[in-house]
Amino acid sequence: MAVSTMQAVNVIGMTKDIDDVITILGESGIFHPDDVSTFYSDTKNFTHLQTKNIYADPLTNLKASLGLTKRQFPLVNVTDFNPSIDEINIFVNKLVADIGELVDDREFIADQLLEAKENLNETSHFVGLGVEIEKVLELKYLTCRFGRLPKESYNKLSAYKDNPFVDFTICSEDKSHFWGVYFAPIDKESEIDRIFSGLYFEKSDVVGVNRTPREHLEKLNKVIPVLEDKLKEAEAKIDSYVNQFYEKILRYLSKLEELYMYSRIRTKALQYEQSFIIVGWVPTEFAKQLKHRLHKIKSVSLEFADAKKEIKKSPPVKLKNCFLAKPFEFYTEMYGVPKYNEIDPSLFIAITYIIIFGIMFADLGQGICVSVVGLFMWKLKKMKIGKILFPCGISSALFGTVFGSVFGFEEALNPMYKALFGLDEKPIDVMQSQSIIMILLSAVGIGVTLVIVAMCLNVYSSIKQGDIGKALFGSSGVAGIIFYGAVVFGVAGQLVLGLQIFTLPYIIGLIILPYLLIFFGEPLGLLISGEKDWQPESWGGYIMEHLIESIEFLLEYVTNTVSFLRVGAFVLVHAGMMMVVFVLAETAGPIAYWPVVVLGNVFVMVLEALLVAIQVLRLEYYEMFSRFYSGEGRPYEPVRLNLD
Repeated sequence: MAVSTMQAVNVIGMTKDIDDVITILGESGIFHPDDVSTFYSDTKNFTHLQTKNIYADPLTNLKASLGLTKRQFPLVNVTDFNPSIDEINIFVNKLVADIGELVDDREFIADQLLEAKENLNETSHFVGLGVEIEKVLELKYLTCRFGRLPKESYNKLSAYKDNPFVDFTICSEDKSHFWGVYFAPIDKESEIDRIFSGLYFEKSDVVGVNRTPREHLEKLNKVIPVLEDKLKEAEAKIDSYVNQFYEKILRYLSKLEELYMYSRIRTKALQYEQSFIIVGWVPTEFAKQLKHRLHKIKSVSLEFADAKKEIKKSPPVKLKNCFLAKPFEFYTEMYGVPKYNEIDPSLFIAITYIIIFGIMFADLGQGICVSVVGLFMWKLKKMKIGKILFPCGISSALFGTVFGSVFGFEEALNPMYKALFGLDEKPIDVMQSQSIIMILLSAVGIGVTLVIVAMCLNVYSSIKQGDIGKALFGSSGVAGIIFYGAVVFGVAGQLVLGLQIFTLPYIIGLIILPYLLIFFGEPLGLLISGEKDWQPESWGGYIMEHLIESIEFLLEYVTNTVSFLRVGAFVLVHAGMMMVVFVLAETAGPIAYWPVVVLGNVFVMVLEALLVAIQVLRLEYYEMFSRFYSGEGRPYEPVRLNLD
């Protein structure tokens, strides 16, 4: 549970050398720029070198135009390519204009083709009409409407049999609609339209068909292939143009991306007379390398400082974890990256998440399937969640072996238990009454253990951050551990073991005293920190306020502990759901038995894996993270051009 050590960097030099400095910082791929005001309190005599990224507009325009070509343009190394901003703008403007013209031609033909296909589709519904549609639309005293009417609405036309103008002529039909036309006298147009609108009539646009629908259909069938050929020609012209300038496009695009990234450094730099100041952060392991390169510029003065001494400047955080914890950085970052002097919980969440997931979703066969699915998601789809599902599936398989469940078959591993351990059956039958009680009590025990571990992590983290008061007197500090542990041990001793734990000395020394330390933790923390104004303005107000807060943290102890009952509940839910699957399979008969079992397993696997993943994450965030982790740090975001 660690983060990479960082160095604060302060670069001062002559303004004439700033381009060389920015190039070195950008090419290094390790420099995280920061605001100068973060490092210097008085910057009123400083001015910004550049307030706007001048490469933003040409880069946006170029990428927008290239996107219209429907081609891929990977970034390439352009360290030997240094065009001026004027040269870049000339190239981009010409390329945008040329591609725009070619794309306009393609889109014009594509619109014509789309219109022809839509017209073909519309006209095909009126082939049975043996008159020229345009002439029908030009009738002087009658209005006509072409379109479709739901079949259920057609049956309702009989309700208007007394109105001779409410009539619908059918030309064709599909599964749900009749296609045809209705007519209305000019003076009754609104009335008839209103009636058909109430019957959900949908109008079709067949304007411009100055021949019979069949003749028009034949014409369209000839026109569409011609338009498709023209569209291919237009696309070929775009491809030919792109191929002609492909290498040049890659170089200019890559250079623009690079310069755009480097301008992040320039826009944060400040100028004072003929000098500039750039500040930021680099990982310690790369500091010497960067220092060596920058020292080659004569006017540059460098200052490096350990980030531990610059905590008030909020150093950015780069997570650094082993192979097991690395995938779980995804969950850590979802919550928020740690502060620089805060512990990284990735390893903690990796271990606890994998174990709890395995317990809640304990099935040997389904666990293996989850691992395989996770492996495919990781390797083929590059999905971060796949790296998490893979070890979780293995954990599920291991706990499934302990519980004796293989795709819901609860007796399948009995021969293995007999051969290895001499047992007639599996050691834990989750559906027996005594096992249910044991599972639920074990779940609470897991919760108690993890809550105490989270409190211990809080003590360590608080000491690391220099907050001794929080470490000693917080509800998740030493006093909180003693109070919570004493209450849990006392309750467990009396209810489970039948021992008389709650004696007067026990209550006073291990419950009341720690509670009072937590209650007065704020002034006590200020007192041991050497603060002169450690007393609250009003002791009465303080006591009233913290009485409410004490009720809150007492409830948190209870809810955090009870919440872990869901771990045991899901063990029982899994067994119960698979029991239902087998009941349904037996009811379905011998032929459908195995299809029902397979489909039931798939359903349970997908549903339960999703629910368990969410529930375990909830336990991590609310029951454990909330006790020791803030997640208020800044992520390390170096200026870096990622080449494809």
